[in-house]
Amino acid sequence: MQAQYDSEVDVLRIIWSDAPIEESDEDQPGIILDYDLDGQVIGVEILNASQRIANIDRITPTVKPG
Repeated sequence: MQAQYDSEVDVLRIIWSDAPIEESDEDQPGIILDYDLDGQVIGVEILNASQRIANIDRITPTVKPG
């Protein structure tokens, strides 16, 4: 699993899988779910993340299972 925050565009992306994204859908305004070929959620993007997540600056760029 990886968490990537891009402060230039204020987007937090969390990725569960290396599978290619087959489809994306905006579940709620500013919350985008990415799906693989089997319809499984493999990632999520949070737009305007600094306005939605307290202490966004504390999020490490990459999170690995451990």
